[in-house]
Amino acid sequence: MDIATGLGLIAGVIVLVTLILMGGDLGMFLDVHAFIVIFGGAFAATLIRFPLSTIFHGIPIGMRYAFTVRRVTQRDLVDEIAALAEIVRKQGPMGLERVEISDPFLAKGVRYVADGYDADFIRDNLERDRDNFLTHLDEGSKVYRAIGDCTPAFGMVGTLIGMVQMFANMTDPSKLGPYMAVALLATFYGATVANLFCLPIADKLHVKLVDEEINRTLIIDGVLMMRDSKSPTLVREMLLAYLPEKHRHAQEELAAA
Repeated sequence: MDIATGLGLIAGVIVLVTLILMGGDLGMFLDVHAFIVIFGGAFAATLIRFPLSTIFHGIPIGMRYAFTVRRVTQRDLVDEIAALAEIVRKQGPMGLERVEISDPFLAKGVRYVADGYDADFIRDNLERDRDNFLTHLDEGSKVYRAIGDCTPAFGMVGTLIGMVQMFANMTDPSKLGPYMAVALLATFYGATVANLFCLPIADKLHVKLVDEEINRTLIIDGVLMMRDSKSPTLVREMLLAYLPEKHRHAQEELAAA
C-alpha cells in the first residue's frame, strides 16, 4: 500500500473534523441539497466529458494505483535483469523456464525469451502492452482531474442556488438559515472533494505513470539485451542509465564490490 496516500487522506480528514468539532458538531455540516449539487453535478459533467468506457477504466484503476506501490524498485529491476542475463549466458534461454519472477511485465518478457521469439516480436508486443497500460493510467488521472476541476464550480452553483432561494424568501426568516447553509456547504463540499481527494489523486497517478513508463521501458531494453545474450555487466551498465544519479552511483559501487 502507498502509505503516503493513506496518511495524507487521514490527516486531511482529521484536520477538517477537528476544526468542525471545535466550533459545533458534524450534523451542522451535513446537507442533502449540497450533496446532490456537488456529486450529482460532478457525475453528470464527467459523463458528458468522457465516454463510459473511459470512466469505467479510469476510476477503478485510479483508486487501485493511488493506494498501491510497486513491489519492485528500479534498483531491484536492474539487479534482477542482470541476474537473468547471467542465467541466459550460462544456461541459454531454456534456463529461464525455472526462474520465478514477481513482476508480471518482466515475467512476460522473460517467457518470450525462453520460448525463443524474435526480437521484433518481443519489442512490439511489450511496447504495445506498456502503451495500453499507460493509456489506462492516464485516463484515470484525467478523470480524477476532471472531477476535481468541476466540483468547485458546482459548489459555486450550489451557492448561487442557495442565495437565490434565500433572497426569494426574505419575508420568511425561518427559511433564511437553511438556504444559507445550502449555499455555504455546497462551496465547502466542492472545495474539499477537489483539493483533498480528486486533484491529489490525479497528481499521484501522473507521478506513477511517469515512473511506470521508465520501469517498463527499462524492462523492455533489459529483455531485448537478455534475448541477444549480452554480458550481464553490459546489461547492468546500460540499465543504470534509467536510475537517478545518486542511485546509479550506489549501484555501481555495489557491483564493483
